[in-house]
Amino acid sequence: MNNVLQIVWLIPVLPLIGFLINGAGRNVLSKGISGFIGSAVVLGSFLLSVFVFMQVKSGNTHVAHYFNFINVDMLKIGFDFKIDQLSSLFLLIITGVGFLIHVYSTSYMHEEPSKDFAKYFAYLNLFVFSMLLLVMGANYVIMFIGWEGVGLCSYLLIGYWFKNNDYTNAAKKAFIMNRIGDLGFLLAVFWLIAKLGTVDYQSVFDVVANPKTNPLTAFDITGITLLLFVGATGKSAQIPLYTWLPDAMAGPTPVSALIHAATMVTAGIYMIARSNILYTMAPHTQHVVAVIGLATGVLAATIALKQNDIKKVLAYSTVSQLGYMFLGLGVGAYTGAVFHVMTHAFFKALLFLGAGSVIHAMGGEQDMRNMGGLNKHMRTTHMTFLLGCLAIAGMPPFSGFFSKDEILASAYAKNPVLWGIGVITAMMTAFYMFRLYAMTFKGQFRGTHEQEHHLHESPAAITIPLIVLAILAVAGGWVGIPEVFMHGGHKLEAFLEPVFASSNAITAKHEMSHSTEYMLMGVSVAGALVALLYALNVFSKYQKSEKESTGISKILENKWYVDELYNAIIVNPIKAISAFLNNIVERKLIDGLVNGTGKVVNYGSRQLRWLQSGQVGAYVLLMVIGILLLFIIQLFL
Repeated sequence: MNNVLQIVWLIPVLPLIGFLINGAGRNVLSKGISGFIGSAVVLGSFLLSVFVFMQVKSGNTHVAHYFNFINVDMLKIGFDFKIDQLSSLFLLIITGVGFLIHVYSTSYMHEEPSKDFAKYFAYLNLFVFSMLLLVMGANYVIMFIGWEGVGLCSYLLIGYWFKNNDYTNAAKKAFIMNRIGDLGFLLAVFWLIAKLGTVDYQSVFDVVANPKTNPLTAFDITGITLLLFVGATGKSAQIPLYTWLPDAMAGPTPVSALIHAATMVTAGIYMIARSNILYTMAPHTQHVVAVIGLATGVLAATIALKQNDIKKVLAYSTVSQLGYMFLGLGVGAYTGAVFHVMTHAFFKALLFLGAGSVIHAMGGEQDMRNMGGLNKHMRTTHMTFLLGCLAIAGMPPFSGFFSKDEILASAYAKNPVLWGIGVITAMMTAFYMFRLYAMTFKGQFRGTHEQEHHLHESPAAITIPLIVLAILAVAGGWVGIPEVFMHGGHKLEAFLEPVFASSNAITAKHEMSHSTEYMLMGVSVAGALVALLYALNVFSKYQKSEKESTGISKILENKWYVDELYNAIIVNPIKAISAFLNNIVERKLIDGLVNGTGKVVNYGSRQLRWLQSGQVGAYVLLMVIGILLLFIIQLFL
């Protein structure tokens, strides 16, 4: 264990090995072996991550240099891994939740053919490898390699059932929208190289934190952080690049849990948290981050109020919760944002996997209007799902209460308006989650007789991960108990202090009285409780209706028509330009020029061949004409 920091390279390499074995052996491996290999390699990474975490907790951090990835003139970018408090925490989240999702998948995907089953686990392993590379990298280039890797894997997994055109379109949408954000990230990296000649975290942050040696102007720092934030809006689904995430529901449910809980969408949060000193020195960017995050949270929450697809509700919930995290980052609550990443990973993975258990029992049905009364048939799924709902609604003492209220308290200290909008968003969260819970588990069953006949609790490979995640959703927030409840209780803040020390030294600490803290908590909990109870009361008696929605309800059902707006102002014009370039420029101009040249040569060849008639008299005549022409030229010219 003492030498575990010397072999941290094994943490990402194990999932990579799983990817290679399952990928290369997909035609020969059985489902049992594929599932075992895919799960075992992630378990191995998790165990190593636990040992690494214990070392870091003891005060040991490590930067491992393996080779120079880029070595051009004065620019040297190493293939380096950085193991510190922030990366070790994310390693636990990625590998721990990732392992539970792999185990869950062994049962959930059992009906897939062996070849596709192995391919699925190969993609999952590659996804985990890419995310581990992203958080372990010691510089922005290694982070970007992992960043691109998770983008590729999201495309492969969202479009896993590629024979369905809608699913492949959703995969392409995710890939393209992420590419837009990735361009911002790449430009920020180039800017850093141009100004500092390095992209190594420690080198960049040391230079920036020292005003005597800092070559970056306020404009440089604002530009770099804004471009990095553009990258974050793509990966972490913020306005305007959020619409890919709800469509990512096209993938298998465990994939939804992996993308929405433990990997990918948290990449943007990690990147900004890692770059905290840059953002602290760019207050204008911080303001943009806070406003965009809050706006995204409100927009997504309103849409979730009227969605009827169980996975779509959870998808928009993820977008909204990510908005909360960006609000935390924007007001300087870096620890609070990372804390919410952790608790969200627990309860959102639980909710998605619980939804998958419901869909599994319902024979693929995802419309909540056709569910109801499932608590009688699926007791384990019901209880664990209820705990997840209480956690995301921010009810004490569940995990979501502590992390959500820490962000809200920081928002209040920055600007009470931000806090007020955040509380309203929290109330909407409680409402739509318990609307989902009541429509799914309470009341009378509204599906078909055949569906009711086949209702059953899911097998152990599905329910055991649910139970583990439910325990974490309940107790996971206890590492961040605020000072108002327990002196020295916020262990996570103390643990992450070395990572955020420079930012904390710059940012003025807003001291808040205990009475104010109690008031803020009381208001947010009371608001969420009222919304929760109202949703339970109304939707426990829900009955299907053929009546179409009107007014604001219809607008929310259609997601504020944002996709239609994007199609009208971006997609359709691009398609029209493409059609013009294809039909006019390509086919008529370019093809016309190329084909016309060929036709002229062909026509000339056909005419010239008549000169080769095979008649001697014609040849003699041509010779005489030629000689006469030469004489005329010689005499008169």
